[in-house]
Amino acid sequence: MGLFGNLFKSTPAVDLKTLISNGALLLDVRSKGEFAGGHASGSKNIPLDELTGKLSKLDKSKPIVAVCASGMRSGTAVNILKNNGFTEVYNGGSWTKYM
Repeated sequence: MGLFGNLFKSTPAVDLKTLISNGALLLDVRSKGEFAGGHASGSKNIPLDELTGKLSKLDKSKPIVAVCASGMRSGTAVNILKNNGFTEVYNGGSWTKYM
């Protein structure tokens, strides 16, 4: 592997749809109103601003795919989860990819 290969190592891609179909939680961190306006089947809604207070409602042993409208809030959610001991968490981006 050359210099650029070492600098830009990437982790293997994870098929998030397969992960979800195998039991991962699809966590929608949009507001309750956004969620009520449409959401992926089987997703759980915990708005980002409530996430820290509701971590006990989530299973640390289960993979979590966080989604929102664009991927920004779900990225923040992934950081919150990782900082609180969740190890298998992914930013799924827009919830519409999982409809």
